[in-house]
Amino acid sequence: MGTVLELSLRGADAAGLARARDRAFAIAERLDALVSRYRDGSDVVRMNAGAGGAPIAVAPDTAALLRASLEHAARVQGAFDVTVGPLVELWTRAAEADQLPSPAELARARARVGPEHVQIGADDRVRLEAGSAIDLGGIAKGWALDRMLPVLRAEGVTSALLSFGQSSVQALGAPPDAPGWRLLARAPEGGFAGIVVLRDVALSVSGSLGQWSQIEKRRFGHVLDPRSGWPLDARREALVVAPSGELAEVLSTALLVLGEEQGIALVARREGCEALLLDADGRRWSTPGWQRATAFEPIDGDVPVPASPRGGAQPCCTSLAGSSPP
Repeated sequence: MGTVLELSLRGADAAGLARARDRAFAIAERLDALVSRYRDGSDVVRMNAGAGGAPIAVAPDTAALLRASLEHAARVQGAFDVTVGPLVELWTRAAEADQLPSPAELARARARVGPEHVQIGADDRVRLEAGSAIDLGGIAKGWALDRMLPVLRAEGVTSALLSFGQSSVQALGAPPDAPGWRLLARAPEGGFAGIVVLRDVALSVSGSLGQWSQIEKRRFGHVLDPRSGWPLDARREALVVAPSGELAEVLSTALLVLGEEQGIALVARREGCEALLLDADGRRWSTPGWQRATAFEPIDGDVPVPASPRGGAQPCCTSLAGSSPP
């Protein structure tokens, strides 16, 4: 899925832990092969290539993820939408040409975005209307982590921290002699914002300029507002904890798009969900239960930031030294 999956597992049986590790990585590999936009023969590549034609047969997992994604779009006021493929392609071309899209080009791409352009049959066959395209990158990591938890429990894992690219996290139980897994959250302007403590919850961290392109001397992030068609350009970071990785990912993106008023209110209405929105100028907004859910400890002053393993955008969240079991 274009990033690194890290697992910290604890249990009484070493053989069971090894099986849990191997089965978790196998789940990630299998789902990536189904939903990647970059792997030849994936369900998503085949669906997008067949847009406007006959329905395409996809795996049950792909159909289930797509159904869930379309349902989420209706619940978050359109701020998260996996049909943004035409807009992703438009802005990718704009970055390559260093030229903003014209109003007509933007209008054509926006007209192809929306759940109404996708039909999923009871037989798990999917038909996209001509010009439409699916991009599941904003939900697939959390979805994959959700699929791993039952497998880990079945193999005797008693506590675990699963981190997909340090932006999609699942915390199962707690490490020894600690109330939860302590994670260091990065600030949007660089450095660190604070420490969160997680136990039996999922976390998603989304940054508006975590990845960005420069077009006509302006920076645009990789997060798109499906409603306007424009990428976000304000440097912000959204952290959301939720009962599932799938939901956490959807809400962290929606929070970035909707902003401090609508976005925070949206998350606050969802049972078991809490959020923190950080602005590059130091302002912070949170849901009423954020502090209770995460024991958030703000960090004041400069803290050295580890170099990004890919040399580009900094990862959003990292385990504190000593927080993982041996």
